Amino acid sequence: MTRPLPVPDPRTAPYWEAARNDRLLLPRCTACGHYQFYPRPICSQCQSRDFAWTQCSGKGTVYSFTVVHRAPSPAFAESVPYVVANIRLAEGAHLMSNIINCAPQDVTIGMPVTVKFLHVDDAALPIFEPDL
Repeated sequence: MTRPLPVPDPRTAPYWEAARNDRLLLPRCTACGHYQFYPRPICSQCQSRDFAWTQCSGKGTVYSFTVVHRAPSPAFAESVPYVVANIRLAEGAHLMSNIINCAPQDVTIGMPVTVKFLHVDDAALPIFEPDL
């Protein structure tokens, strides 16, 4: 069984296209500078409708996490245990991802991480590893 992959829509296509090129882009409000993720039509800070897709540093910290010991489907059976984490990017936005290249028991809240990209078929998924 293959891993489920994203299905870009017009609002998320720039994010997924950038990921395929190993770049992390997020929508940034041109009125107040707020980065937000997930992409939505109105800034959650100032209610502006003007955004620009902006390159992010890819640096962040683990805000919270859980260790998955039971695969949610056969597609993930070979991956358990794995870490699902809420990453607070240096730019302020949060996104959910996995932590790789680190034993699950070594992940901590506040741990610095940096983005990497997992290429699967025609998609790329932003994942994070410890930034030591």
